[in-house]
Amino acid sequence: MPASSTPSERLLLGNTVLFRTLYNEQAIPELWEALVNRYTQDPTDFEALLDLSVMVHATGQPQKGREMQSAALRFKKIYKRKHGTGKGLRVAALMVEGDMTANTPIDFLLVQSDFMLYTVFIDEKTLTLSEIPDVDVIFMAIGESPANQGVLRRVEELLNAWHDHPPIINRDVGLIAKMTRDRLHRELSNDPAILSPPQVIVSRAEIEEIAAGRRRVEEFLPGYSMPVIVRPVGTHAGNGLELIESPDSLSNYLQRMTEGTFYMAPFIEYRSPDGLYRKQRIVFIKRRPFACHMAISSHWMVHYLSAEMNLHPERRAEEAEWMESFDSVFAKRYASALEKLCDAYAVDYFAVDCIPISDGRMLVFEADNIMIVHDLDDDPMFHYKKPIMHKLFRSFQDMLTNAALEDRPEHVMIEAEAQSS
Repeated sequence: MPASSTPSERLLLGNTVLFRTLYNEQAIPELWEALVNRYTQDPTDFEALLDLSVMVHATGQPQKGREMQSAALRFKKIYKRKHGTGKGLRVAALMVEGDMTANTPIDFLLVQSDFMLYTVFIDEKTLTLSEIPDVDVIFMAIGESPANQGVLRRVEELLNAWHDHPPIINRDVGLIAKMTRDRLHRELSNDPAILSPPQVIVSRAEIEEIAAGRRRVEEFLPGYSMPVIVRPVGTHAGNGLELIESPDSLSNYLQRMTEGTFYMAPFIEYRSPDGLYRKQRIVFIKRRPFACHMAISSHWMVHYLSAEMNLHPERRAEEAEWMESFDSVFAKRYASALEKLCDAYAVDYFAVDCIPISDGRMLVFEADNIMIVHDLDDDPMFHYKKPIMHKLFRSFQDMLTNAALEDRPEHVMIEAEAQSS
C-alpha cells in the first residue's frame, strides 16, 4: 500500500477489505500502520481517516470511531471505492454519518463486481445533490432511526427538487422513514401467516411507573404481562436489549440506562423442541427472497456472531440445509408470509429477521434496509455460504444494472462491452 497518494487517486479501502482484515487478526497491525502513516504524512487524506474510523469503531471504541468519522466528514462528503477494475457500473450510495447500523452495508453487496462506488454523505444541512458525480444509478442507503428522521426528510426534499437524476433504488424515502419497530406490528398483525408482537414506545417516566408498581404492562400492551423485552429507541444489534421478568429487574435496568424513550414488547417464547433458539435472516430484492443466514443459539437473544456456530458442526449442517434448499422448500412453504412482508415494505431492497414457530406462523422480529449481509465467514468451516451469498450479491448488482439499462441503455452497454473486452 503506498504511503500517500494524490487526491484524485485516493480511494477508500471500504468495509469489505477492512472487515476481512479484522477477521484475520494477524493482519490488523500492518493495515493499521499503513493507514496511520498515510494520514500522518498527509492530513488531507480523509479516505485514510475514514477507513481508520471504521477499524477503531469495530475494535471496541465506538465513540472514538465516531469522532474520527466526523472529522473526516467535516472536510469531505463524497468518497470513491473501487470494486474489481472499477470500470463497470458507477453507483452513488446516499449515506448518513453513523456506525454500521446507520446505512445499508452496500460495500459488502458489491463483492465480485467491477463497480465504482461513490459514498455520498448527507445531513440536514445539505443544500444540493448537484455535487454527486456522473453515475449510472443511485442507491438510497440511509436507514430509519430517530436520529435519521430529519436527514430522511431532507433527502426526500432534495430528490423531489432534482428532476434530471439517474434512476434511484429505494427511492421511496417515506417508506424507509416508516420502518419503525412499532409500525411492524400495525402492518402485519392481521395476517394469519405472521406473528408480529406489538412494540410500543414508552417514556422513561412510564417505565419508572411500571417498575414502581403504579402502572401495569397491560396498560401499554393489552393482553400481555411480564416478561417483556425492553430496548432504547434507535438501537440495533441487541444494544440495550434485555428480558425483563419483574418490576425489580426493570428498576435495575433503568439504573443502567440513560435514554429517555424505549421500545417495550411482550416476550414470545420461541424455543424449538430441542431447547435452542433460531433466527433466520432473509433479504428481499425486488420482492424475491434470499437466504442470508440462520443463527442457532442456547440464548433467547440470537445474534450470529455470539451464537458460536463455529463450535457446533451440527448447527452449521442445519444452516447449510436451510440455505441450500431455501428456494425449493422454505420460500414455497412460507410464500404467503413472504408476500405479506413485501406488501408491507414495498421498497426495492430490505431484510427481515424471523423464524417459523410451532403453530405454523412466521414470527417476525425486525424488518429494515440496513441489516448486515456479508460473505466474511471462514471458508473451510462455512464453505456452503459463499455460493449462496454470491447469488444474492449478483441479484443485487443485477437490480442496479437493470435500472441503469432502462434509463441509459446505450451508455451502459458501451461500458459493459469495454469491460468484457
